[in-house]
Amino acid sequence: MSTSPRRTALDALHRSLGATMTDFAGWDMPLRYGSERDEHNAVRTRAGLFDLSHMGEITVTGAQAADLLDHALVGNIGGVGVGRARYTMICREDGGILDDLIVYRLQEREYMVVANASNAQVVLDALTERAAGFDAEVRDDRDAYALIAVQGPESPGILKSLTDADLDGLKYYAGLPGTVAGVPALIARTGYTGEDGFELFTAPEHAETLWKALTAAGEGVGLIPCGLACRDTLRLEAGMPLYGHELTTELTPFDAGLGRVVKFEKAGDFVGRAALEAAAERAESAPPRKLVGLVAEGRRVPRAGMAVVAGGEVVGEVTSGAPSPTLGKPIAMAYVDAAHAAPGTPGVGVDIRGTHEPYEVVALPFYKRRK
Repeated sequence: MSTSPRRTALDALHRSLGATMTDFAGWDMPLRYGSERDEHNAVRTRAGLFDLSHMGEITVTGAQAADLLDHALVGNIGGVGVGRARYTMICREDGGILDDLIVYRLQEREYMVVANASNAQVVLDALTERAAGFDAEVRDDRDAYALIAVQGPESPGILKSLTDADLDGLKYYAGLPGTVAGVPALIARTGYTGEDGFELFTAPEHAETLWKALTAAGEGVGLIPCGLACRDTLRLEAGMPLYGHELTTELTPFDAGLGRVVKFEKAGDFVGRAALEAAAERAESAPPRKLVGLVAEGRRVPRAGMAVVAGGEVVGEVTSGAPSPTLGKPIAMAYVDAAHAAPGTPGVGVDIRGTHEPYEVVALPFYKRRK
């Protein structure tokens, strides 16, 4: 097996734009094209263009596709209407999170599950295993799609100039098949930036045509290509979890403050149900640690794994940290003991290389766009 990273259909184009490339989950991906701050601010104020072709698309079809997904995932997938999407999770039998997912219902008996790149194989294997006994087929479609996202306040106008699809009628977490710049695509109103935006699933051979058309259409309104570095600061400001940081197999959705994605009321059993019912009760009676926001009073940037401290005691751990271009100061997400998790709790800091730097505890998200 080759150990060299996989390349997306847009690889040559990224290099021609001078992108700094990085190995991410076994893929060679653009980290940045120029300044991370400029790319971040473009998405917040104008628009940014992302190659997300490393994400893992898995198609589930058949008469019992909905039943399989209701059994395999924690959400009520059978209740998702055709043309709509749902944020959900796949858990182990012990309730630990294997991945967070977006599931699109493309047709009555056809779903597309989109997994994180680092977990795509794990999710594919779990769905395949859990499909036993169901009249449904699980198909690895990772090579069938390129994924391009256009995100930011100018993104609806940019996309409207290239498609006849009814974007005004396309709600958040909905998707419809259409044509963009003459190219067939699934147009989804989803994203990971905290801004309005769209994710366009298309065949790899059409990716370059689509990217160039979007670039040209966005030129007049300040659209620029954006790498994974600013995607991380954008999602952090928006309080969105990242697998491997805020979500792991050691945590249940209830530990992560995302118990709302678990639908106990759906018909039938699902993988992890008993463990998750116990986790829900624990969270109700004596929540362990809570996921909170931290805002620096100084300039030092917290990083994942650093201890959160109060009164000389370790009371939590940073899961993600970065300078926030929007707030103009360092921010972090952290799991903190419930006693220190309320916004404004005094005396909380982060141990940065032996120095206890003061941080303010705040509610998530750090940033919310104006509707």
